[in-house]
This record gives sequence, C-alpha cells and structure tokens, in this order.
Amino acid sequence: MERTRTYDSDLTDTEWEIIEPMLPLIKEPGRVPKHPRRDVVDAILYVVRTGCSWRQLPVDFPPWQTVYWQFKQWEKRQVTQRILDRLREEIRLAEGRNPQPSAGIIDSQSVKAADTVGRDTRGYDAGKKINGRKRFIVTDTLGLLVCVWVLAASWQDRDGAKGALVAAYTATPIRYVFADQGFAGRLVDWCRNILHTTLEIVRKPADQEGFVVHPRRWVVERTLAWITSYRRLARDYERDPAVSEALIRWAAINQMVRRLVRGGPARRRQRRTFNQPD
Repeated sequence: MERTRTYDSDLTDTEWEIIEPMLPLIKEPGRVPKHPRRDVVDAILYVVRTGCSWRQLPVDFPPWQTVYWQFKQWEKRQVTQRILDRLREEIRLAEGRNPQPSAGIIDSQSVKAADTVGRDTRGYDAGKKINGRKRFIVTDTLGLLVCVWVLAASWQDRDGAKGALVAAYTATPIRYVFADQGFAGRLVDWCRNILHTTLEIVRKPADQEGFVVHPRRWVVERTLAWITSYRRLARDYERDPAVSEALIRWAAINQMVRRLVRGGPARRRQRRTFNQPD
C-alpha cells in the first residue's frame, strides 16, 4: 500500500532552492545516489527539531545509517560550516550590512548531559549547578551564528572561550567582541595580545534591580534561546562534542534559511511516497 507523509521540520521548496546549490556537487561518473539529498537534509532537521535518536527516524526517510553517514561526511568536509557562512552573508547583505562582520558577541550556555555523554567530556558547573557540557558561541551583531565550541561544563568562561574566539578570528574579520562579566579578567588581555582583538565587557548597572535587557548581550542570549528550542539541543545527548557542535550548526542553518524567506509563501514539497508491503 502507499503511504504519504510530510513533517513540519521539512524544508519548503523555497528554502531547498537556497540550500541545494550550497551542497557539494555529485561526482560524475559514478553511482547515482539512491536517496535524494533533500530527504537526507530533511531527516537531519527532523532529528534536531524533534529530538528523536538517529535509529528512530521515521521509515519514510532514508535509512538512519545513510543519513548519519552523510551527516558525518558533510561535517568532515566542513560543508555545514560553509552553508552557515553563506547564509549569514546573504542575510547581512539583505539587511544592508557588509557581508563579513567586524564585531561579534560571545556567550556561554551550560546544559545537562544525558547518560550517553561520557565522564571524560562532561563536568559540573558549580555556578549554575549543572552536570553536563558548556556551549560557547560567537554571533555577529545580528545574532547570526559565527562559530560554536562545546566543552565540559566545568570549564570557566574565561578559559573555555579561547577556542571559540580563535575560530571566529580565523574565519571572519571580527576584531571587536562584546561579552558579559564572566569573561572579564585575563581573557581581555589575552584577546588584545594574542588575537589583536578588543574584548569589551558589558557590565550590569550598579543600581540594577530585577531583569534588565543589556545592550549587545541580549542578541546572543536570544540566539541561545533559539538553539534550545530545538528538542535535540535542550540537553546534550552526543558522545562526541563535535557532533553537538554540528547539530547546533544545523539548527542555526534552519533558523537562517527561514529568516531569508520570511514573508514569502511557504510552499512545501509534494508528499513523499513509498511502497510498503501489506
């Protein structure tokens, strides 16, 4: 019998038209891929959005082994990062900005780790009382992800941030970074002396009472909130921190491509069909 199904996490036709040219060309001559790459991308986004495990992908997607293999191959070849960079450039141009950012914002987020996360890659954040991992992200001033760095939650902000700052330094012309008070101290001097980058600490007003939105910082905090709205990222399930970083990049890609087509018609693809024996 025939069964048809689509999912809210699927890319629309317009979104796929943006993403498809950013994927590597299929080598010729060679075996024609058995499964459309759009199905593979939709399957990855389904995992990130719904929080299901790879093995529990619905049967109308390609086999989970195929999806995970392609996910790892794209990450190994830095395809995911290149898509992220291209989308960020297009959004910045659409909003009248230079394609490459000169200023950024850094922040961290501690999340609980599942039992699948080994003791060697997890830690305890005493300040937030969380046993898990810590995500360091750098965004531009629009809140668009530049890079992500995942470590054990026991890392201090001023120490763990160095990896993310180096990644931002080598990938973009960002030379001015805003941060909260957790990054104050020797990291400011390290940025100035090693990266030739200014790290400005946005401090709380002395008379602050209750919740106050701080300049610049709210942008990166909004991005972190968007990331954790994806159920797979509400906590960390991944054995390898590099997989956590890749899934965060896919969540950011999903957000960016939707931002690019916002306001246009959300034309979804024709429902996929497959044959299933009675």
